[in-house]
Amino acid sequence: MTISDQTLIARVQANGDQHAFSQLVRKHQSQVRSWARRLCNGDEHLADDLAQEAFIKAYMALAAFRGDAKFSVWLYRIVFNVAASKWRKKKLDWCNIDEQPDIAAEACELHQFAASEDITRAMQVLTEPQRIAVQLCFEEGFSHDEAAQVMGVPLGTLKTHVNRAKAKLKVSLASWEQG
Repeated sequence: MTISDQTLIARVQANGDQHAFSQLVRKHQSQVRSWARRLCNGDEHLADDLAQEAFIKAYMALAAFRGDAKFSVWLYRIVFNVAASKWRKKKLDWCNIDEQPDIAAEACELHQFAASEDITRAMQVLTEPQRIAVQLCFEEGFSHDEAAQVMGVPLGTLKTHVNRAKAKLKVSLASWEQG
């Protein structure tokens, strides 16, 4: 039986239950590490450091967690803030959020490879906030409201980033509609 995040959080908040927090970490560590890798250009060691620092900060701040947002949204925001803080201190080259591991041509069909290359090029025309908004909404599956919380921007700003990104991508990928 899987224990809900809310139950685990309540146990941590009530009596500092470290076992409950370790269960939260196990439930979310894969997604957090993946998000951290995207924020630091795929550097796995740095991503692990970011994730670890984020989980420590989350543990320290969990008493103040009110549950206004999903725990995962709150946690992603902490990871984002840790990465942004390191970036501001120039300890981290800021991400190119759309980069994916190289695709081996022999491991996929030519059409998929061409599509991936076109999408990568199209994503490069987006601003950093637009790329992050697209990543959160379309790859990570967050709602607009949740993505706005992660990015620390008003909902209207997030929607503007997404809409502008979609418009730019539509122009950049127009040749695929005709093909």
